[in-house]
Amino acid sequence: MAERAEPTQLATLLRDAITRLNRRVRQARPVGDLTVTQLSALTSLRLAGALTPRELADTERVQPPTMTKIVAKLEERGLVRRTPHPTDGRQVILSPTEGGGAVLDAFERARDEWLANRLAELTPEERDTLLRAAEILHQVARG
Repeated sequence: MAERAEPTQLATLLRDAITRLNRRVRQARPVGDLTVTQLSALTSLRLAGALTPRELADTERVQPPTMTKIVAKLEERGLVRRTPHPTDGRQVILSPTEGGGAVLDAFERARDEWLANRLAELTPEERDTLLRAAEILHQVARG
């Protein structure tokens, strides 16, 4: 049985493990030339439903000129649509297209498949432990 870790030690261990797992899951994606940043922006639009370019830049924590370039690439591929803002004629609303949703679905399937294959290599007890850890991590994230 592992030795009990102090909260600061556990924080370091968890942060490192989560970062490495997240990096590896992000790499498990269908062959394509969308960048991680473009995928992230498209995901944010899907989660929000629709955002102004400024809101999307704020959500993604990038400068508006950077987001303008990201959106232009997504729009060029038909993954994002612009519609007039309902109350501000100077603004537009960005939302994912059906094609954008399909791209995200394909990426999610590839990532889930990779992770499910890794989890299948674990013992049932290890999977039970990870299930409990996932519940606890959700609790931490909500707090």
